[in-house]
This record gives sequence, structure tokens and C-alpha cells, in this order.
Amino acid sequence: MHLKIITHEKIVFDEDVNEIYTRGLDGEFGVLKGHIPIMSTLDIGITRVVQDEGEKIFTTMGGIFQFKDDEGIILTTTAESGDEIDAYRAQEALERAKQRLSEHQTDLDVKRAQAAIARAMVRLQASMKNNM
Repeated sequence: MHLKIITHEKIVFDEDVNEIYTRGLDGEFGVLKGHIPIMSTLDIGITRVVQDEGEKIFTTMGGIFQFKDDEGIILTTTAESGDEIDAYRAQEALERAKQRLSEHQTDLDVKRAQAAIARAMVRLQASMKNNM
């Protein structure tokens, strides 16, 4: 089967795969060759693909997953390969977002700060899983 991960800016991944695991709004799920057609809204999370030569990890920051006729497509605003993530920068972003949330400012957009924390945590997870 085949998977494409596409953002507004570029095609992040476009290869044949054996297995696809990603995170929808209702939780994590996997897709194997021959799966029935599916469409799902994605949450902020990790997408893991298994190929003959091993595993690849990507962050996917929301979006849509569609699978039909052994072709998978992920359309997302942002996606990164785990091996491209700067863990130090992700850790700094996590600390900044946590600090903003803990300051209890009246003009703070709490949902936005929580989303920033979720994105930073997913980036850290992806970089760690890639280095295993």
C-alpha cells in the first residue's frame, strides 16, 4: 500500500508502506493492506509507518486521514519526520508554553497554550522514538 503525508508547503512523505498507525480524535488506530475505506479527523499526535526496512516516525498536527484502494493520504497543516526534530528546541517550546499557562494572565488564550504544549510534547516524543 502507499502513503502520502502532505502539508500546505510540501509533500513530507510519499512511499510504499506495510502498516500505518496514527491518532484520530477518537484515539489511535492502525491500517493494514486491504483495509476498508476510512476517513478520519486527526488529532495532534504521532504517525508511525512500518516499511520493509524499518519504522519511520512523523508528527502530524491535526488534519484528515483518508484510506481507499490501498492508498493513504494525510493532509495536515504541519508534519515533521522524527529525525528532523530538534529536541532542544522542542523542550524549550514546551517550557515556554507551560510557563505562559502557569502565569494565569487574564488575556491568555488557554486553549491555544494547551495546544502549544501538546504540539511540543508530540515533537519531543517523535524525536525520542526516532532515536531508539
